[in-house]
Amino acid sequence: MNLYSKLLERDAAGKPVTVGVIGAGKFGTMFLSQARLTRGMHVAGVADLDVARARSQLKTASWPAEAYAAKSLDDAHKARTTVVTDSAESLFADPRIEVIVEATGVPGAGIHHCLQAIASAKHIVMVNVEADAVAGPLLARKAKAAGVVYSLAWGDQPALICEHVDWARAAGFKVICAGKGTRYEPHYHKSNPDNVWDILDKYLNISDRKSINPKMFNSFVDGTKSGIEMTAVCNATGLVPQSDGLHFPPATRFELADVCKPKSDGGTLEKVGVTEVTSSVYRDGGDVPHHLALGTYVVIEGETDYARRCFKEYAMLPDKTAKYAALYRPIHMIGLELGISVASCALRNEPTGAPTGFRSDVVATAKRDLKAGEMLDGEGGFCVWGKQTPANVSLRDELLPLGLAHNVKLKRDIPEGGALKWADVVYDPKHSAVKVRREMESAFGRRNVGAEPAASI
Repeated sequence: MNLYSKLLERDAAGKPVTVGVIGAGKFGTMFLSQARLTRGMHVAGVADLDVARARSQLKTASWPAEAYAAKSLDDAHKARTTVVTDSAESLFADPRIEVIVEATGVPGAGIHHCLQAIASAKHIVMVNVEADAVAGPLLARKAKAAGVVYSLAWGDQPALICEHVDWARAAGFKVICAGKGTRYEPHYHKSNPDNVWDILDKYLNISDRKSINPKMFNSFVDGTKSGIEMTAVCNATGLVPQSDGLHFPPATRFELADVCKPKSDGGTLEKVGVTEVTSSVYRDGGDVPHHLALGTYVVIEGETDYARRCFKEYAMLPDKTAKYAALYRPIHMIGLELGISVASCALRNEPTGAPTGFRSDVVATAKRDLKAGEMLDGEGGFCVWGKQTPANVSLRDELLPLGLAHNVKLKRDIPEGGALKWADVVYDPKHSAVKVRREMESAFGRRNVGAEPAASI
């Protein structure tokens, strides 16, 4: 409740929170549009491999040309303007930058940049949830040891869900389930960058197909992004995956507490304390009314008769028994809200969600029958989708993380629906992302990846 007043204090002192942004894609640009207008915050540099595109994005985000005309970081700091560069290294080398926003979306790049930020004593806001799913628990541990903050990105759904869970527990409620909504049908797991348009055209009015990256959009459609985001939530909150991952049950906003409760009480969950993503589409293809496709939620249990009575009295969206109730947020504003994370890291020394253990993983799963010799094309592609899987199962079976299933060759045939293993692909053990992932697997051995003690759920 006091972030803005703290920002004003920094502004009045002439010492704004200084930020370096890596990646000027959609998320980064949305943040930049608001950061320029936030008192007490100064984006000193924006790094992107395509400088011309980055400049174009700033123009699109309504930045006046003089605001990003700095020729160097020195100029940027002196005039409180911004330099646009292709060198992320320059941001790490500048001791005046306090917070790095990693928004590339590339797992290997995100891991590399995170390690550099930690080594440079800078806080890191990991917009790159793909990298977090591969190695977040280890990266957060390294950041803590170095005295800097590793944070999930406010405005993206995982951080918002973490806030729901924290609110519930701090108010004394038992968390039954938490998650988000999306559009889902079972055949979506087979979608690829070519046929994804058959799905997108049904609910998005995209007149210029060249304006979006179908591979990126497909990762939202085929279930991968949901697995990645719920993995981030589990690893940050102590919730755990269901044994067979996400089931995507259809639900309206008003049915969340009836649907996302244990099967033993008439719901769809295998147990208490898990993540789930609800669908805005019924299994027959009809649209769910009042769905939660852009929102987030938490389902809690009223453990006393009095609390359950209050659920009804205060319209807390209880289930039919009033034993459970739901709280939801209908939307998330992505990068427009990211300044909350930046300010929290710099001014409170607190993350807006961060991994505390390795409980969930996202494993590469065959979209179709795959043949030996094929090259995997990673997230949103033609070969694999990412399935949320308990971390102890992933470690036990040596399953291949989805984030590392890119540009690697298959050594054997994999049937449709099969989970890929490390032994199924030719990979480079010396690759930096592979080394970090293997280090995490060693650091969080099988005995350390289970659920939190029941008392904490």
